[in-house]
Amino acid sequence: MEATVDTTAPKGAWSGGSNRPFKASYGKMMMWFFIVSDALTFSGFLAAYGFSRYKFMDSWPIADEVFTHFPFLHGVDAPMYYVALMTFILIFSSVTMVLAVDAGHKMQQNKVIIYMFLTVIGGAIFLGSQAWEWNTFIKGDYGAVETKGGRILQFLDKDGKRVGLNDFAVDLPEARVSQEGSNGIWYESEAVTRTSVSFEEVKEGFLANENLLIRTQYLDENGHPTVLSREESITKLINEGNLVVEGANLRHNEYGSPLFADFFFFITGFHGFHVLSGVVINCIIFFNVVIGTYERRGSYEMVEKVGLYWHFVDLVWVFVFTFFYLV
Repeated sequence: MEATVDTTAPKGAWSGGSNRPFKASYGKMMMWFFIVSDALTFSGFLAAYGFSRYKFMDSWPIADEVFTHFPFLHGVDAPMYYVALMTFILIFSSVTMVLAVDAGHKMQQNKVIIYMFLTVIGGAIFLGSQAWEWNTFIKGDYGAVETKGGRILQFLDKDGKRVGLNDFAVDLPEARVSQEGSNGIWYESEAVTRTSVSFEEVKEGFLANENLLIRTQYLDENGHPTVLSREESITKLINEGNLVVEGANLRHNEYGSPLFADFFFFITGFHGFHVLSGVVINCIIFFNVVIGTYERRGSYEMVEKVGLYWHFVDLVWVFVFTFFYLV
């Protein structure tokens, strides 16, 4: 028996041709498919961050004590101010993108040019701000000591204010020797790159300064890192101190758990890559608008499609900002 196909049946909405499901063009449908799949990827990253933070809740860094810097305001405690400013700039660029799409629907080329230009500028400023934030996070501010068990010890004065390692470390020239050919292999087995001070210099300086205390990364019943007494601090440093950590990388983190730095670099870096891609695409579309490509086509749909992507990037950052920085 041969199978027969009914060729007289009416074509469905998904049969191709001139039909447009949901009245959306093929290009916009594919953009929506990409956005949904990418949203699932970001959801997985944020979920992994949430599970890790819950598991290490007792030692997880407090964002307000990590992201306290503001450009050109050295020494000023401004927790989360710069991250909030970055968020505002990115959201504002989403507003200018909405205005560009609306102007495109009205075939107003000059307005599309202005709003697309502002969108590109907003994205570029956000990228520059993120690069500054990464640089500050990597370089660190005060420094800390890592214990043999991988825990972080930070230093405070008796008023509860953070103290940098360089403020009290004692200069011990014999702790490090100059690199010379006669010295053979130079600290090949060290766990981290060379820091500005050695552990021995920090230990001697701490013992010589009666006003210093140690704060561990473990949180007390009020959700604040535990501060040890002077006697407990000395015992902790001598018995468990191992090496100096300045800033953060994929192996060590002066702010607390290395996982915090790992997620910071991965999630914000992945989002930053999306913003960079969006800025490049926006520049291409902006150039086409300037030379009148879409005026000749009679449609600014390309502006609308890249606008969908840009709104998605902005929305993802709102979730990253909320769950990574605020919660």
